[in-house]
Amino acid sequence: MPPSRTARWLPAAAAVAVAAWGANQFTALATVYRARTDWSALSLSAMFSVYLVGLVPGLLLGGPAADRYGRRRTVRGALGLSAAASVVLALPDEPSVYAARLATGFAAGLVFLAGTAWLRELSGPAVPPERAARRAMYATGTGFAAGALASGVLAEWLPGPTVLPALAHALGCLLVLRGTRRLPETKPEARAGVRAGTRAAGGPESAPGRGTPPHRTAAVRHPRFRYVVLPASPAVLGAATVAYVVLPPLVADRVPGYAPLFSGLVAALTLATGVVAQPFAARLDDADSARATLTAMATVIAGLLLGAVAAARDSVGLVVAAAVVLGTGYGLTLGAGLHEVERLTRHAPDPRASGPTSASLYQSTTSSGFLTPLLLAGTAGHASYPALLAGMAAVGLLCLAVTAAHSRRHLPAGEHPEPPTREDASVQSVASTPPRSRPPWAE
Repeated sequence: MPPSRTARWLPAAAAVAVAAWGANQFTALATVYRARTDWSALSLSAMFSVYLVGLVPGLLLGGPAADRYGRRRTVRGALGLSAAASVVLALPDEPSVYAARLATGFAAGLVFLAGTAWLRELSGPAVPPERAARRAMYATGTGFAAGALASGVLAEWLPGPTVLPALAHALGCLLVLRGTRRLPETKPEARAGVRAGTRAAGGPESAPGRGTPPHRTAAVRHPRFRYVVLPASPAVLGAATVAYVVLPPLVADRVPGYAPLFSGLVAALTLATGVVAQPFAARLDDADSARATLTAMATVIAGLLLGAVAAARDSVGLVVAAAVVLGTGYGLTLGAGLHEVERLTRHAPDPRASGPTSASLYQSTTSSGFLTPLLLAGTAGHASYPALLAGMAAVGLLCLAVTAAHSRRHLPAGEHPEPPTREDASVQSVASTPPRSRPPWAE
């Protein structure tokens, strides 16, 4: 029997969650590799960061693939790829891990775009867009936290610490594939058919100036994006990865025998804190300034300084405290950035579409934070981790100064002199309503 209308969005949410699980299972496994292999810290950081090489193309291609081939086919195909990547991850050699991380990133990017659109559409027209967006946000956050925690628990207390966690995720993917096999396709066939045909035939959509509708990526070309949003974007995942990738190994000697579990717990705490913090970005948001972004960046800087102290003192408690602060900064920075991007989008895209938008391009820029562990590992031979983290905080202060200087400049208000059409009426109403009326995770 197909899932009931009231519950059929749940398997789609499970698909998003299990993709996020696979993306973050390496956090705890890296601790096991560090203890059981002779792989260098630089190699392990590169294994973590190569995920980014797959993620960004997945994010950019996930929407067009969902529009052309359908949400259901794109998500299920990506889950199959994610399961295969976890099987490869279970092989005990470096090339396999690199290949698995690359494929996992690509699969996750596809699911994050296509799966979120599928979840929203399966929620039905009676569900407000804000609630559907929250469902997607919680599914992603739950998957990220569960991936690190489950891998840490399995690696800590069961045999095969580098094999069983990866195979458990592959099994989870297969279970979700079974659970989604009867879900309906939600792609608007007529619109998708026109797009596919015009692309293939070189029709109007493929003509110069008539490709991707300009409103879908207008925000990233706006001066405010360059001077307010972009300086803060690396801090989103930079804060998170410092919290759960960089800091736990520095105090691993303080938790002998429990390093994988500790790493998984810190990752889960960081990400859970980020999910809880995101709605507060809506409360801080101000259409006439960058107040939310400035607060978020200051929080990240405070977390980096606390992390530097934790590394200097070799303190487990301070690492946990830094994870909470950095997790809060991660959530606030992401939420503030998405709010800014919403305001900079000139026209509201079709809510049923999942092609490349300003929001998805913004999320691609935030992915640069995945390079943070690699950069720190590559420079660790020239300076101590406390000094490097303090240096990151200093760079953050410079970015904060740039954002502060442009906080009240390049405001998008009043940039729409022409009367709004029916197609863009919704975004005009957004610009005229109080900032708290829209959630920070809206795409």
